[in-house]
Amino acid sequence: MPVTSQLLRGLPRAKLLASGLLPCQQHQSQLGPITNRPPSRWPFHVSQSHQHSRSYQTTSELRSYILTPPQVNSILKANEYSFKVPEFDGKNVSSVMGFESNQLPANAPIEDRRSAATCLQTRGMLLGVFDGHAGCACAQALSERLFYYIAVSLLPHDTLCELEAAVEAGRALSPILQWHKHPNDYFSKEAQTLYFNSLRTYWQELIDLTCPGDVPDTHEALLNAFKRLDNDISLEAQVGDPNAFLNYWVLRVAFSGATACVAHIDGSDLYIANSGDARAVLGVQEEDGSFTAHTLSNDHSAQNEEEVARIRAEHPPSEKKTVIRQDRLLGLLMPLRAFGDVKFKWSIELQKCVLESGPDQLHENEHCKFIPPNYHTPPYLTAEPEITHHKLRPQDRFMVIGSDGLWETLHRQEVVRIVGEYITGVSQRQPLKVGGYKVSLGQMQELLDERKARESSAFEDQNSATHLIRHSVGNNEFGTVDHERLSKMLSLPEELARMYRDDITIIISQFNPHVIGAQRQDGQS
Repeated sequence: MPVTSQLLRGLPRAKLLASGLLPCQQHQSQLGPITNRPPSRWPFHVSQSHQHSRSYQTTSELRSYILTPPQVNSILKANEYSFKVPEFDGKNVSSVMGFESNQLPANAPIEDRRSAATCLQTRGMLLGVFDGHAGCACAQALSERLFYYIAVSLLPHDTLCELEAAVEAGRALSPILQWHKHPNDYFSKEAQTLYFNSLRTYWQELIDLTCPGDVPDTHEALLNAFKRLDNDISLEAQVGDPNAFLNYWVLRVAFSGATACVAHIDGSDLYIANSGDARAVLGVQEEDGSFTAHTLSNDHSAQNEEEVARIRAEHPPSEKKTVIRQDRLLGLLMPLRAFGDVKFKWSIELQKCVLESGPDQLHENEHCKFIPPNYHTPPYLTAEPEITHHKLRPQDRFMVIGSDGLWETLHRQEVVRIVGEYITGVSQRQPLKVGGYKVSLGQMQELLDERKARESSAFEDQNSATHLIRHSVGNNEFGTVDHERLSKMLSLPEELARMYRDDITIIISQFNPHVIGAQRQDGQS
């Protein structure tokens, strides 16, 4: 199956650091001395001397380095991407007008990934955000592989047979996905043969399980694709590979982890498959022109009581107090569903066996050798997604899929308001809130002047995801973008950035109300 590799070649290190997409290395999230950063998903511990060296960074040092607006824009726009659905005869016949996406790293390298593709053999568009932890390897694998598993799951029996016949005969395969990728969204070309062989085994099994004329169900296709890919990630790590690089790579993918939030949009049918704490939110335009948020997915975290109850029900009563501790799985992992993370899925015996026969690099990795506490009845973790279906309406104007780095900084209603105002070009003026601060009349006038100036330049961004990241990182206590704050946050050294915020990845898709309205009428007639 032809897949284009998009590797980073010849780019200066400064540019790679700005994009946050240095080649994926074994990386550990760092706990630092600063208390106002978002909590790390996986609590690695750094040496005492390392922590102290970080604590010597002073406020005055950070304040002395202010980026200019062009420098800020260069950083914010480094990873932005946009795609407009092609028109036919001057008309857009798709329910999706297009999408815009962006990423802002906090980890170095960034642990988030994103994917977008059009299904060519079926209909529909796929959009996904993958939030990695304990390194970027698992998120990288998901960004390359999950959409193929979904696309294959959606193929009818006869098309699967044609696909297998072409491989048997050595003929070129018809592509099943059209990727929409930023140049930095690379493929790991060394693993493509391994990935293809696993995918082929999957579609061979689908051929055996289906009959001619069967029409795949989208809900089942998404469910099966998530579960099968996670199973393949686990199996590939257990079997290993004679190629030393691939053998190390499949183990890195399996021992790291990633959450996934994927949207499949086909006509007026919107499906969200979510595993973890990334989130999808719909922007709904009310009759008065304002926007309200409609949440399409549930976070799989300790704040979700149903999710906590599900996990506790899967283990003996004796583990009730230990299976979720300090709002983390076994006191360690924040997302309660994820791909990879075999340390929460494999038996202790299997972990030791794989590590003992694995490459030397794994023996030096404390994360891989570490056994979670109170580890008695694995598996404790699943990648099985929670799937929701929404029938699009003309008032459903856009959808935001974001990693938790976005939702930690902005409430979903604020996200929808910012994007809605950007898309329509109309600012819904709200009473100026000062959050309980004592403000003089002079200070209030300054705030009003700042808001007026901000609104005059609010739409200078050419990408809605960039605009949202600007607010996410630069908003002050009054809800306005503060250039000085934004500059400081973007100029933090890479070893400090993760202490203040997480990686942020955003995909914003805009819907076509005219097409959706016509489709709904056709469906009712």
